[in-house]
Amino acid sequence: MYTRRRFKLIPAIMWTSEVLLPTILWSSAVTATHILGGFEWLRLPALPVTVLGTAVAFYLGFKGNASYERLWEARKIWGGIVNTSRTWGTFVTTLVTDQHCTTPPQTPLAEVHRELVYRHVAWLAALRVQLLRPKSWEHREPWNDNFRDAFGTLDTSDARLQAGIAPLLQTAEVDMLMARKNRATQLVQRQGERLRDLLFEGRIEDFRHMQLLAIIEELYTLQGKCERIKNFPLPRQYSTANHWFVVIFITMLPFALVGSFHGTDLPEAYAWATIPASVVVSWVFYMWDRVLDYSENPFEGLINDVPMGALSRTIEIDLREMLGEATLPPPLPLINGEVMM
Repeated sequence: MYTRRRFKLIPAIMWTSEVLLPTILWSSAVTATHILGGFEWLRLPALPVTVLGTAVAFYLGFKGNASYERLWEARKIWGGIVNTSRTWGTFVTTLVTDQHCTTPPQTPLAEVHRELVYRHVAWLAALRVQLLRPKSWEHREPWNDNFRDAFGTLDTSDARLQAGIAPLLQTAEVDMLMARKNRATQLVQRQGERLRDLLFEGRIEDFRHMQLLAIIEELYTLQGKCERIKNFPLPRQYSTANHWFVVIFITMLPFALVGSFHGTDLPEAYAWATIPASVVVSWVFYMWDRVLDYSENPFEGLINDVPMGALSRTIEIDLREMLGEATLPPPLPLINGEVMM
């Protein structure tokens, strides 16, 4: 997530530079052919291109609503994960007690609390890795992978996940987990199994067991919502058609502008203003299409993502404080002072 008030202009222009040179060359060719070549018929009335531009703008508005909805829903889901995680920590440390034990339990209560909390932190790590794994419709160009490498979101291997959860779980549980496909699901399943064991031990009774299982159910719901956004893209027909319409509009724009400038009372030399005007208008439309294209995938490890790493670290700090731990991991710093991941 980008945290500055506004994007810097130069990086934004570089981000969309692929449209600038083709637009400059194309508008220059149209203008030179019209003025120097004497092909004055090589122009279009402004009205058809204006109508097309209006239609493209409406279509961009539709795509903007859809892209923003996906991004904002993802952020709300992770807000729910933060709240539910804190509830889990509070319930674990206050409802799991030795009050109803009929025989002295073998595992100290503090160790049980630690196990349940640490397994939840491992679930956050597993979910985050699964959501960052690439899909075919995401932006997988080499330069974007360079950004992912700088952001620490490129490596989604099993080895990295195993290294991340090894300090949180017992070795046997880590080995079992790495043999499964959906590790996040299996960790929540393991939490449910552990609650069943605690019920049999008398450390929770039926009512407390149901309350804790309700949180398990909510975690599954939140995980499923994340997976829905990750595994089902904005329909490709909408995204593709929108891009094509922008390209058609950019292609036709110089023909309309050169006619407008040439048809005024201004000197003929002013027809060369077609070039900068075409470049600016084309850049605006292309920039907006590109922003929306990147906003529709909030879990792809790039600058517009939901900051899952920072939110997970915040949750980990809160939960470990609930355990009474004094040595806590620091909050994740901003990358280059402007990106939160």
